[in-house]
Amino acid sequence: MIVERKNIKELSEQIKSEGKSIVFTNGCFDILHSGHVFYLQKAKQQGDILILGLNSDASVRRLKGEKRPINSEIDRAIVISELKSVDYVVIFEEDTPQEIISLIVPNKLVKGGDYKKEDVVGKEIVEGNGGEVVIIPFVDGKSTTNIINRINE
Repeated sequence: MIVERKNIKELSEQIKSEGKSIVFTNGCFDILHSGHVFYLQKAKQQGDILILGLNSDASVRRLKGEKRPINSEIDRAIVISELKSVDYVVIFEEDTPQEIISLIVPNKLVKGGDYKKEDVVGKEIVEGNGGEVVIIPFVDGKSTTNIINRINE
């Protein structure tokens, strides 16, 4: 389900009041591939509810360049929200998910294998509230950039 940012704090509080744990991850998820699916399945296994922070179109352009994203934020949100491992998708405008993490305060913060725990944005918020940062290894050879490069060839 796609959730408006203005409602994410209330939703998170409701989930926690039901005794459920929240897992949070984020990213661009521009062209969905099996590496994404595997990663999100592993993230979901970390708790009860998986909330995915999705970079807005403007945020993706700032991070990945003017030719990105390939798919619009609403198209990306629709596709990601229909995966059975993802419970909620919230779009954020900033370059990092720091602010959205401070609203959600998840029990677990999950990132991909290209990150080190000490470099994960939001680590202090999550660990400061008794939570944990989890790094999930990437699937070799699976990346949106590789897909785009193959198409362009």
